[in-house]
Amino acid sequence: MNYVLNLAWNLMKLYDLLCLEGLVRGLQVFKERIKAPVYKRVMPNGEIQKLIVTEETGKVRPYAVAAVLRNIKFTKDRYDSFIELQEKLHQNICRKRALVAIGTHDLDTLSGPFTYTAKRPSDIKFKPLNKTKEHTACELMNIYKTDNHLKHYLHIIESKPLYPVIYDSNGVVLSMPPIINGDHSKITVNTKNVFIECTGTDFTKAKIVLDIIVTMFSEYCENQFTVEAVEVAFPNRKSSTFPELAYRREMVRADLINKRVGIRETPQNLAKLLTRMYLKSEVIGDGNQIEIEIPPTRADIIHACDIVEDAAIAYGYNNIQMALPKTYTIANQFPLNKLTELLRVDVAAAGFTEALTFALCSQEDIADKLGLDISATKAVHISNPKTAEFQVARTTLLPGLLKTIAANRKMPLPLKLFEISDIVVKDSSKDVGAKNYRHLCAVYYNKNPGFEIIHGLLDRVMQLLNVPPGEDKGGYVIKASEGPAFFPGRCAEVFARGLSVGKLGVLHPDVITRFELTMPCSSLEINIEPFL
Repeated sequence: MNYVLNLAWNLMKLYDLLCLEGLVRGLQVFKERIKAPVYKRVMPNGEIQKLIVTEETGKVRPYAVAAVLRNIKFTKDRYDSFIELQEKLHQNICRKRALVAIGTHDLDTLSGPFTYTAKRPSDIKFKPLNKTKEHTACELMNIYKTDNHLKHYLHIIESKPLYPVIYDSNGVVLSMPPIINGDHSKITVNTKNVFIECTGTDFTKAKIVLDIIVTMFSEYCENQFTVEAVEVAFPNRKSSTFPELAYRREMVRADLINKRVGIRETPQNLAKLLTRMYLKSEVIGDGNQIEIEIPPTRADIIHACDIVEDAAIAYGYNNIQMALPKTYTIANQFPLNKLTELLRVDVAAAGFTEALTFALCSQEDIADKLGLDISATKAVHISNPKTAEFQVARTTLLPGLLKTIAANRKMPLPLKLFEISDIVVKDSSKDVGAKNYRHLCAVYYNKNPGFEIIHGLLDRVMQLLNVPPGEDKGGYVIKASEGPAFFPGRCAEVFARGLSVGKLGVLHPDVITRFELTMPCSSLEINIEPFL
């Protein structure tokens, strides 16, 4: 029962449980009705099938792996499960085909060797799956823009000058990954030999996906749990044979598992528990060491803690005895979070509405739109941003609030928003090279700037923080200042207890325009950490 209860969580990482075959096999092993099968890669009796990867694919989808399921016997249910597993993998580890795309083909309708290359869209022409006539790649992209299933994948290659495509030796198109397979090689219930290719931008995930598919359905091959190898020749003149179906061994001490889970089991019992979790284990050495064999279906096992977790699942979380901790501690709220929560309530009571914006933003939001140079912001950059909207970690809360106002311009005026969240700036003195600061930011958007409204909010916040007005060491004061984001002569710097904690003022018309706003706006942003 505990195994079943944990399936929902494990489906996120155990890809073999995404199909009925893997689920049933896993339960059978767990109930000790069968032993975990041994998956083998075999060489064909004749010439090995070959997939040649050309240099042109490097700019689109550079990686490809392949395998053959020989003499497989499909039924309607098995065939449906085979197709369903591919779709579930596409939505899961393949990240909606962005990282990996799977193609399955009737090998008996094709002639190797196969070539994986990239061509201009106008040069690719074939009859796609379930269509009656040939189309160029350009035509297909237009056709599939109205297809409820395939339109979600078009953006992956739509803007590329070259599209990936796989041919056989006769020039027959197998597929145009990651969009559609060719109709010529489509598989059916009567297919006996299946050629499987996985192309993508992530080599490791492509190999995992291929391993999962072949291990799940090699059960239906004439020689059970055997997969025929395919040679893949890469542009660097290196060749590899797939699928890898690699087994590896890990060592974990029994006392480590007992300590981490909170149980007292013998090494032999722990080895038995792990074996039930598809991790064949045995006690070796001094009697406290457990050697675990990691099968190709368990790509989720990365660290010893993953093995400990599986031991806990097999033991049963409900069977772990509850015990009082040996060290008695009294929990207390983190002071900065406590101050944040208290301020949220009172700023909302002052008539402002709280917003929660993204911690990541574009370089333009924190630099160009505010009249700053990006190098002056000390922004932490994302090394591989997926979109232009998430290029850097925010260095100020102001752009997020202005974008929120822009998205709610139809709401009745005035708009009074605030946010209390972290900003991130580079800091070479920290081990991670960056530091978070808790800021409070508020904006007032109306037909008039409302500087007095923002000033009044500052006075209220300082009153709540027990900081009196005045230039003495315990008080606060505002002094005239300038800033590229503010209107000249309408900006002030806030000093509290002798430290500069932020600025307030009327935003410059150029800044307002860049955020697609039309009314005057005043803002306040301060660092609340000095008040702890």
